[in-house]
Amino acid sequence: MAKSKAWTAFPYDGKSFDYAGAKLEKAWTKLHAGDCEPYPDEADVAASAKAAKLKLDPAEAATTLKEAWRAFHAGDFQQAFELGESLGVLGASVAVKAGGIHGSHLLDSDAAKLKRYEQLVTLAEAAAEALPKRANSHFRRAFAIGRYSQSISIAKALTQGLAGKVKESLDAALKLAPRHAEAHTALGLYHAEIINKVGSMLGGLTYGAKAALGEKHLATAVELTPDSPIAHIEYGNGLMLLYGDKREDDAAAAYERAAKLKPRDAMEKLDAEFARSQLEDE
Repeated sequence: MAKSKAWTAFPYDGKSFDYAGAKLEKAWTKLHAGDCEPYPDEADVAASAKAAKLKLDPAEAATTLKEAWRAFHAGDFQQAFELGESLGVLGASVAVKAGGIHGSHLLDSDAAKLKRYEQLVTLAEAAAEALPKRANSHFRRAFAIGRYSQSISIAKALTQGLAGKVKESLDAALKLAPRHAEAHTALGLYHAEIINKVGSMLGGLTYGAKAALGEKHLATAVELTPDSPIAHIEYGNGLMLLYGDKREDDAAAAYERAAKLKPRDAMEKLDAEFARSQLEDE
């Protein structure tokens, strides 16, 4: 498959994140501790297809989904996205995650990022409507809208009511999967970003944002996934948004913990390298 210029290649050796064959299922629980994604075996795919009223071959779809996730973990984000997108709402979870992680770390153009996130929002919205009982249908919607919101600025996003959509989706995801660490992280950042932008008083009265609650969600994510770089990174980011220089040392300690963790896949490698860059900039 030809590589599009819109998909900058993963800059590290993805061979070290090879989950061919049975390796994927064996490592699945650790790889997806943060997002609680169910392993895409034939039974799970068949159940999702039935819920979404889709007619397809569950065995073939499961094979495609596994290949999409193998590509994601190895850093071939374009392949992961395209395979996921080919399955429509059944593949939206991997497609949105692949497109979003790639966009956050490897896309430089603001215009390209905005276009990417608009595409991801469309995919995620369709999945949330078709598969409302799946936690990641809601989480990926929040993830996509959140990335889009950051691209147009938090202030514009608040004006457009996007913050409410993000919180609504995160609440729905956590109701279905209370141990969804990435949803806890995202909800923690929801509180932190709003308070950072409009202040604690207006943030609390208008959006229900509270510093203590934000920090609690961020800390919960770290407790649930102590080996995940992103949980520590976003904890540090959240502290800086909420408290600024008053918690700079705690934020730096969080980045240090993230940088020292051994990545289990391409996403974690990108996260760990980001944490190292944050420490170098200090």
